[in-house]
Amino acid sequence: MKKEDYLIHRPIGELGLIVMDNCDMIGKYIDDHLLEMRRNTGVDGFVVPDTYIIKKKEVRFSNGEGKVFLEESVRGKDIYIITDIGNYNSTYTMFGTENRKSPDDHLQDVKRVLSAMAGKARRVTLMMPLLYASRQHSRKGRESLDCAMALQELEKLGVDDVLTFDAHDPTIQNAVPLISFENLYPTLDIVKRFISDEQSLFKDPSKMLIISPDTGAMDRAIYYSSVLGFDIGLFYKRRDHSKVVKGKNPIVQHEYIGKDVKDCNILIVDDMIASGESVFDIALELKNREAGKIFVATTYALFTEGIEKFNQFYERGLIDRLYTTNLSYVPEAARQAPWFAEVDMSEFIARILNRLNYDISISDLIDKNTTIQDLMRYAQSFA
Repeated sequence: MKKEDYLIHRPIGELGLIVMDNCDMIGKYIDDHLLEMRRNTGVDGFVVPDTYIIKKKEVRFSNGEGKVFLEESVRGKDIYIITDIGNYNSTYTMFGTENRKSPDDHLQDVKRVLSAMAGKARRVTLMMPLLYASRQHSRKGRESLDCAMALQELEKLGVDDVLTFDAHDPTIQNAVPLISFENLYPTLDIVKRFISDEQSLFKDPSKMLIISPDTGAMDRAIYYSSVLGFDIGLFYKRRDHSKVVKGKNPIVQHEYIGKDVKDCNILIVDDMIASGESVFDIALELKNREAGKIFVATTYALFTEGIEKFNQFYERGLIDRLYTTNLSYVPEAARQAPWFAEVDMSEFIARILNRLNYDISISDLIDKNTTIQDLMRYAQSFA
């Protein structure tokens, strides 16, 4: 935002951040960026506090029950609750046993915050990058619709706006048509980091290929292909639908559709990596076809079965680097691995929240095609 934007527009209310314990690190980064943005405006009489983070306590009792206590008033404020429901490193003690918080536990803590505010805030926006139960977004038979139910419950508890990143199915917003639902993407920041680290790959774009690991990620691959100017390929997952292993149908074979990958450098793009098995299978298929370097770009890397296999694939030269964001918890062992590249999204989020507080459009922050294409021209000029 420019200085004149601060003069023309008035904030909805005093900005307040409620950062849940499960995302205190990125919450602190967002707060720092917001403070820097507003201190640098140079607007006379513009008072910037020491922090926008509202003090609170998340309490757990020995029998597992919990509560949230707000230590500051939220009356009349424009409140932004920031939570990471995917943080499996958050723990609490119940009956003497240490337990890890599940997404259900994290969602319940958000509800406790909303209850503690008791409707006194002027506006409540929930920043939930990893959308709760986003893979339970549609019904196929007699099964629960967890994501839709959660969104409707949050609306009833007073949430006015929901901000998320890379929702598994953006049409889930139809469950709450009366509140704002913004589905943001980290594409620009991922591309910036990728270009910065891998400039040598842009010498010959014909030797670079975008790969979609399945049909569900095809739209994402097409977007990357269109803005980067690289060709595209697709792997189709042929599954055994007669079996269910660990909650999903096992993959029988990966069928490839696309140009010859021989000597091509590969960028595999997807929204989420859980165990990583799909990526491992595809990497092996690509190397069997004599592909060059293999990179992976994903919004969320959950590492549900640890990072040991990622280490093995890196050491064997099957995967060169994994690019992912800090929108959800990543274990320290992964962050220190030579194949891991973290994309910091805190400044982008701060810019979004800053504008929303002043009721200014965020359209140009969301649509980054032109910016990415400028980055590509810059990279190719130095390659």
